[in-house]
Amino acid sequence: MAPSDPHKLPPPPLGGASGSGAPELETCPLTPWWRNWKIMLPLWLGIGALVWLGLHFNIDHRVIAGSVVLIGILSNAFAWLVGVIALVPVIGPLVVKVLSIGFIWLLNAVGYLVAYVAIRRGYSRDVLTYRGLTISLIIGIVIGYVLGKLV
Repeated sequence: MAPSDPHKLPPPPLGGASGSGAPELETCPLTPWWRNWKIMLPLWLGIGALVWLGLHFNIDHRVIAGSVVLIGILSNAFAWLVGVIALVPVIGPLVVKVLSIGFIWLLNAVGYLVAYVAIRRGYSRDVLTYRGLTISLIIGIVIGYVLGKLV
């Protein structure tokens, strides 16, 4: 083809901002690290491995739970895990909605406070019964909510 061929496009300007008036192509921004599964999946595997090691070497359960909560909050790992659960078709978004209901959180928190006081006073058998009833109530609410949304 000859250089004066009218069907040939001119070469693109070098450097982008050459004043030619042509819009620059935007590059795709990188995914933030807290949304990147290549970081979060190994993080959760590491959390699971550290919990297993902590239980294996009889480290205090409060230390294990506190470190998991601290790592999960600082790294947004809990939000990522809830997002993964929400990806499950039909059931996932419903489970996420139920988990985010404040009433469930409040019920569970009151249950822990009552259990703490009752154990201190020597009612550990009653606490087991109460916690079993609370967990069955929460599971019943979740199942009822899911079935109510599906029907």
